[in-house]
Amino acid sequence: MVMGGFSRAVVGDYCKDERRTLVTACNSVVSGKAPTNLCCYRLRVTPLSCVCPVITPALAALIDVNKAVKIIQGCGRTVPRHFKCGSITTP
Repeated sequence: MVMGGFSRAVVGDYCKDERRTLVTACNSVVSGKAPTNLCCYRLRVTPLSCVCPVITPALAALIDVNKAVKIIQGCGRTVPRHFKCGSITTP
């Protein structure tokens, strides 16, 4: 199936690359360090449509939502209240 000129495979590959780039850029955050400039940039530009579908209940159980929201907001991206992203709903 073609969506807006892109096949699902291309969109899937794009999102996979976007997620991989985000995870690599923000790896230090996982170990409790402050986000780097590159991490903040990736948090601002990575499409939520690429990230939210992979937030399963198992992954959501590993994430401190309040901390994640503070990091994302600290990097300049707005996080709406009660926003649903995969299995997570923001406070």
